[in-house]
Amino acid sequence: MKKVSLLLVLLLVTGISVYAQKNEVKINESQVKWTGTKIGGSHNGEINIEHGFLSLKSDKIVGGEIVMDMNSITVTDIEDKEYNQKLVGHLKSDDFFGVEKFSNSKFVIRKSTKFAGGKATVTGELTIKGKTESLSFDVFKDGNSYTAQLKVDRSKFDVRYGSNSFFDNLGDKAIGDIFTLDITLII
Repeated sequence: MKKVSLLLVLLLVTGISVYAQKNEVKINESQVKWTGTKIGGSHNGEINIEHGFLSLKSDKIVGGEIVMDMNSITVTDIEDKEYNQKLVGHLKSDDFFGVEKFSNSKFVIRKSTKFAGGKATVTGELTIKGKTESLSFDVFKDGNSYTAQLKVDRSKFDVRYGSNSFFDNLGDKAIGDIFTLDITLII
């Protein structure tokens, strides 16, 4: 009986150390900024994080999920209120992100390297408009702050408007397929 009890205690003690620590993202301190390019310019804005977490173990991100509220998308580079809201409405439409049907986008972390010099490589699955693609990128850690820049090919998520990947002869009306997400997560 003593051997069984000792074995159970050892399993419990060693089992505790194999589990990762789940850290909720402080959504009011974290941010997602986007930048999209077009011929002769660009636009940028923000998207709110609805909720998320990072699971950490031994200086490594072993899991996590970040959910973005696509209804919150804003444009920050256009001061004219009417033009600003016109672009926001267009981004929310089926031409772009179809937020009436797809109100959230998310990134799920599947694996990561250990942090070395404050930097790790994360691989996971990004879901936009119900389509999921694998994506890898570098994450930089500074205390409880984690930052990353994701280059996203919108054509892989069926975001077609103004894309040379779907339409010919767009000329100077073409919009770049790659958009950037600059993410800062505070846990």
